[in-house]
Amino acid sequence: MLRNQGKRNSVLILIAIWALAGIPVAAEQLTSETAAAFDHYVRLSEQRMSQELDSGLFLRIDGLQQPHRDSEYQKLKTGEVITDHLQTLDHGAPVSVPHGLIHHWIGTIFIPGATLAQMLAFLEDYDNQYKFYAPEVQRSKLVQRNGNQFKVFLLLQKKKIITVILNTNYDVRYTLLGPDRAISDSRSTRIAEVENPGKPNESEKPAGNDSGFLWRLNSYWRFLQKDGGTYVQLEAISLTRDIPTGLNWLVSPFVTSIPQESLVFTLTHTRDALAKN
Repeated sequence: MLRNQGKRNSVLILIAIWALAGIPVAAEQLTSETAAAFDHYVRLSEQRMSQELDSGLFLRIDGLQQPHRDSEYQKLKTGEVITDHLQTLDHGAPVSVPHGLIHHWIGTIFIPGATLAQMLAFLEDYDNQYKFYAPEVQRSKLVQRNGNQFKVFLLLQKKKIITVILNTNYDVRYTLLGPDRAISDSRSTRIAEVENPGKPNESEKPAGNDSGFLWRLNSYWRFLQKDGGTYVQLEAISLTRDIPTGLNWLVSPFVTSIPQESLVFTLTHTRDALAKN
C-alpha cells in the first residue's frame, strides 16, 4: 500500500510539473471581458485607497487595534516584511473575472536611516534600477519625464520552474503629500512576452495573446518618514490567465505564490539599496 501511495504521489508531482511548465507555453487570449473586469476591480480598489487617504489612514498597519499595531511596528523595526493578501469586493461580492485571475497583495517594510528625499530620488532613477532589482529586472529605462510623471520601460524575468521574459511599459506618477510623506502610482500600459529571449530569432508575442503569465500590473506605493527612517508600503494588483479546469486545486498554490514573492523581493531589494546609499 505504501508503494502504491508513493507511486500516486510521484504521478501527482509529475502532473504538477507538467501543468506549471505548460501554462506559459499554451497561448491564451486576453479577452475584452477579462480586461474590463480587471479595470473594474482596479477602480473599486483605487476608490478605497482614496478614502483611506482622505480619512488620514496612511499606512495600513495604523488601522490595526492595539496591541496588534505596536506589535506590527516592532516587527518592521526588526527587519521583517509584513504582507497580506487583499480582495476588493463589489457590494460585498467578489468581482467575477472570466478567464483570468486577479492577484492582490500589500506589503510594508521599514528602512532605517533612509529619508523621504533619498527614497524618491532612488526610485525615480529608472535608468539604473536594474542594478538593484536583478534578476527580476533585467533592464530598465526612463522613456519620458514630465515633472512628477514618468514613462518607464522594464524588461522583467519571472521564474517559477520555467522562465518567462516580459517587455513591460508603465505610466508612473509621484505625489508629495507633505514634508514627511508621498505616494506613487504605477500602471502598466503594455506587457508583451518575449519568445526565444537572447537568441537570433528572439521576438515578441502579441500583447494579450501569449501564455498569460502577466497581463496587467499596477503598483501603489506609500512612503512615510518617521522613527529615524522611512516606512514603505507597496500594494500590487496584477492579472494573469486562469488555471485550466481540473488542475486548479493542484496548480493554483504554485502560480499564486509568485505575486507575493515578487512583492517581498521588491521591498527587500529597495531596503538593501537604500541601506548602501
